[in-house]
Amino acid sequence: MTDKKYLKIAFSPELRGKDRLIYRALEIFPGALAWGTLSGMFLASYFIPVYAAFFIIIFDLYWLIKTVFLSLHLRANARRMKIHLDTDWAERLTRFHWEHLWHLVIFPMANESREVVKSSVEAILKSAWPKERMIVALSYEERYGEHGRAVAEKILADFGPALPNIFSTMHPTGLEGEIPGKGGNETWAAREAKKIFIDPRRIPYENIIVSSFDVDTQIYPRYFECLAWHFLTAKNPVRASYQPVPVFNNNIWSAPALSRVVATSGTFWQMMQQERPERLTTFSSHSMSFKALADLDFWQTNIVSEDSRIFWNSLLFYDGQYESIPLSYPVSMDANLAPTFWRTVKNVYRQQRRWAWGVENFPYTVFGFLKNKKIPLRTKLYYTFNMIEGYWSWSTNALLLFALGWLPVLLGGREFNTMVLAYNLPTITRTIMTFAMVGLVASAIISMQLLPPRPPHYGRLRTASMVLQWILVPFTIIAFGAIPALDAQTRLMLGKYMGFWITPKHRK
Repeated sequence: MTDKKYLKIAFSPELRGKDRLIYRALEIFPGALAWGTLSGMFLASYFIPVYAAFFIIIFDLYWLIKTVFLSLHLRANARRMKIHLDTDWAERLTRFHWEHLWHLVIFPMANESREVVKSSVEAILKSAWPKERMIVALSYEERYGEHGRAVAEKILADFGPALPNIFSTMHPTGLEGEIPGKGGNETWAAREAKKIFIDPRRIPYENIIVSSFDVDTQIYPRYFECLAWHFLTAKNPVRASYQPVPVFNNNIWSAPALSRVVATSGTFWQMMQQERPERLTTFSSHSMSFKALADLDFWQTNIVSEDSRIFWNSLLFYDGQYESIPLSYPVSMDANLAPTFWRTVKNVYRQQRRWAWGVENFPYTVFGFLKNKKIPLRTKLYYTFNMIEGYWSWSTNALLLFALGWLPVLLGGREFNTMVLAYNLPTITRTIMTFAMVGLVASAIISMQLLPPRPPHYGRLRTASMVLQWILVPFTIIAFGAIPALDAQTRLMLGKYMGFWITPKHRK
């Protein structure tokens, strides 16, 4: 990168002069575009209702085509994921020299219960990868010190004999340049692993694959072999991230329908992105080379969305020569669940808003593109357009589809409402949306295929609810999609920067 000092920037107040103005304008842009679209819909419906009506029809057709396009990707990835789950990855690895590879697994901890951490470590233990070439880090926060230490010590006592390179460490509070969050914790853990295991044993950094897992992440038995195979077959293994599919199955049978729909919708989006690797970035639990992490001085510690930011850090650092490789292989995580229904609803919203706060990557990346003259213009334009389209769609499309489509009829006045167009507009939009919603049938089928076995204390009625839950989609994509995205973009636009919110882990 032409100017490496900008790689760890978080927000515009950290800059001065012209740079600060440019970065601030980029922070404002996504929210201004979203609000401009929504307010423009009201104004157009009042002043030029005919044009607004045609826009709604064209937009609905665009949404129908997009729905079909993404549905095909979803089906393709569902098939691919099934194939990858059935693949003998150990046999595939015999065609390569792989005995030099190590896996470093990092579990950043907060105040989660021992049951949550134990389940994740047990899944590591059940994996087929040789445990003597695996390092497992349990990194608990100082602010939850007594609880974290007690959980970590119990896990070490239970699993230490079987995992010879498992260790725990405490991430101190208040380190310079950090905000409380996952980025600081996992960076601390990686540096501790480097100091305790990697450098003393002189393990080459390019031989280590790092998996940063949310603490509720439970891997499937062949995950590390699948990951190693993709690492060994990558064009440039160091300059790549490796993204599994997050499937929120750990407690899916216990979660209420709203939480299940939102969680499974997130899984479906990641599955569709796996079929478009040129648009895939890192999300939540992900893997990458320790060499790349060391080059970058590890994850960024002063932002919320460090999981996706590490991709953009890498893209800028390596002058556009970086990619995210889809594994089409699942990891199981927790759906949002709290002791009460309304607390669950609140937590779902806050989690979705935190994910939507990934919009902070837009000003960072575009500003980096302006500073880095080595990245091809085509690459810059491609990523910039995809980010703009993605964040705009997230915050506006559901509202345009389900809430604002009737505005020309309501606001267009008497003259417009006497036109044939006004009479037919609701019928046309309803028909197009009916065809678009047929995709929910495919979603219901695929969601059932992803489910773990039904617990014995639930009956067939619970299974039926897993199918019927998809009628909630028009509500969930507004209440837990567009609105939290608009919330996050508005906060960034106004300079009301968010801190890191830890999703509580609760299991019945």
